[in-house]
Amino acid sequence: MEPHIVALDVDGTIVDYDDMMTDRVRNTIQKVADAGHHVVIATGRAVSGSHEVVNRLDIRNGFVVSSNGSVITRLSPELDEGWELFHVESFDPEPALRRMSEALPTAHFMVEDTELTRWATGEFPDGELQSITSMQLVSFEELTQKRATRIVMRDLNGTNEEFVAAVEKIGLHGVTYSVGWSNWLDIAPEGVSKASGLQVVADELGVDRVHTVGAGDGSNDHEMIQWVAHGVAMGQAKPELKEIANVVTGTVTEDGLAEALEDYFGV
Repeated sequence: MEPHIVALDVDGTIVDYDDMMTDRVRNTIQKVADAGHHVVIATGRAVSGSHEVVNRLDIRNGFVVSSNGSVITRLSPELDEGWELFHVESFDPEPALRRMSEALPTAHFMVEDTELTRWATGEFPDGELQSITSMQLVSFEELTQKRATRIVMRDLNGTNEEFVAAVEKIGLHGVTYSVGWSNWLDIAPEGVSKASGLQVVADELGVDRVHTVGAGDGSNDHEMIQWVAHGVAMGQAKPELKEIANVVTGTVTEDGLAEALEDYFGV
């Protein structure tokens, strides 16, 4: 089999919602990598959170797509820190921030800048942002002046249905956005997604899209599942994602990712 890019979402795919990774999933991913394929973590997590998963999988070489495609890092044991910034996309967050603040004035906002520093208007719940100690608290006005690779909006009030309705009324333009679980909105530069990040990686590695596999469970995986030649939707994914996937596997608690990779790669 030709070397494939194997693009894997993290939360709800590699790990469950308590950040637990099973031995079966870890071992299967390592077998795929040992067979010569390019395992690429593709996640909405920032670099610190995505690299934490990379370390748990003992991946030392290759590329990581973080912040929903805005930040790509290259891994190599020859680098001083084991990784370097490879590609960064950014945008002016002020227009989107002001529209979101008008619609949901009690929400918390976070901006990750081009130096990977995170700035926020309030404290996020424990465990929702990896390496939360690196986040600096600032006023909303100061936040609007940052250059962003990513915006996160988190509303601690109301139902998810109310949150989704509010986001739809905002009418965001000029950005790419996806609604996550627990009243969470991720915003990236226009046209940037996990798929656009994976295209950068594919071009660098010289891998044709016909040799690509991707797995995920969320709305921010939609473009990735459409981009890859073989898309896997996790069992707990919403119907919209399952409809565009080639395969619907088991849920994250059923080791669905391992099942799908074992079936496709024969590992």
